[in-house]
Amino acid sequence: MIPLDAAWRSAHPLPMPTGETSKNSRGQVLVIGGARRVPGAVALTAEAALRVGAGKVRIATIDAAALPLGIAMPEIGVIGLREDAAGEIVIADEPALARTLERVDAVAIGPGMGDPDAAARVVRWAAARLATQAVLVLDGAAVACAGGLCDALAPLAGRLILTPHPGEMAALMACDPATVSEQGEALAVAAAERFGAALALKGSQTIVAAPRAEPLHYPGGGVGLATGGSGDVLAGAVAGLAARGASPVEALAWGVWLHGEAGRTLAQRSGPIGFLARELPPLLPALLPR
Repeated sequence: MIPLDAAWRSAHPLPMPTGETSKNSRGQVLVIGGARRVPGAVALTAEAALRVGAGKVRIATIDAAALPLGIAMPEIGVIGLREDAAGEIVIADEPALARTLERVDAVAIGPGMGDPDAAARVVRWAAARLATQAVLVLDGAAVACAGGLCDALAPLAGRLILTPHPGEMAALMACDPATVSEQGEALAVAAAERFGAALALKGSQTIVAAPRAEPLHYPGGGVGLATGGSGDVLAGAVAGLAARGASPVEALAWGVWLHGEAGRTLAQRSGPIGFLARELPPLLPALLPR
C-alpha cells in the first residue's frame, strides 16, 4: 500500500479558488440524513464541509429538526422532510429536494440515519435525480445498505465515495465481520472495483481503495476518533473537498488525512480520549494546504 504521507499529498494537491469566486463556484454540498434519535449528526457533516472550503451547504432532514438546525447554523439552508413512525426520513414527492439535487456538486447521505431500509429508499430516490457532475458520498446506514443497490448506483461509477467502518463493510459485502478483520485490504479493493467507487475502510489503520489503483494507507489519528459523530465529520470533509473539485479518491484521501490529523491535534491538546466530534471541524481550516 502507498502511505498517505507528505509525498503523496504534494503529488496530489487540492484545487484552490483563484480569481473571482462566489459561494456557488466554491462548491455546493447537500447533506441528507438525521432521524428523531440522532437529529444533530447532520450538523457535524455540514460544518465539516464548510470548514474544508465548500461555499454553500444545505441539509435535508426530518421536518422537526430542520428549523432548529437552521437556527443553530445560520450559514446553511434547510429542507424539511416527512418522518415515519420510527422517526426516519420518508421520501416521496420532494420537489425542493429534487431541484437541489440537480444543482449541487456533492451529496452526502447517511449521517444520523439508523434504519438501513429507510436509508436504501433515500439513496435510490436521490441517485436517480443526482446532477450528472455531482459526487455521491454514502456513510453510515446508507453505505451499509448499498450492497443491495448495485442497479441504482451503477450509473454513478467514477463519482461514488463509500466510507464504511468494519461493521458496515461486512454488511456492504455480505461477509462475516471476521473476514473484514482478516482481509481488510483485499476486501476494500474488491468493493471499490465492484461499485466503481473510492472507498475508505475506516479503523485504526484506514485503507483508501479505488478501481485499478494501489490502495493508500493512513495509520490513523488515534483512539480518540472512535467516538460518536466522528464519521459524520469525515463524510462532510470528503463531500466538501469533492464539491471544491477534487477527484473522488483525492477528496477521500485528503479527508481521511485531515480528519486524522485533527484527531492527533486534539489528542495532544487534551489527552488521547475524551474529546468530542464537534471539536474536529474547527481544526480543519488550519490543516488545509495553503
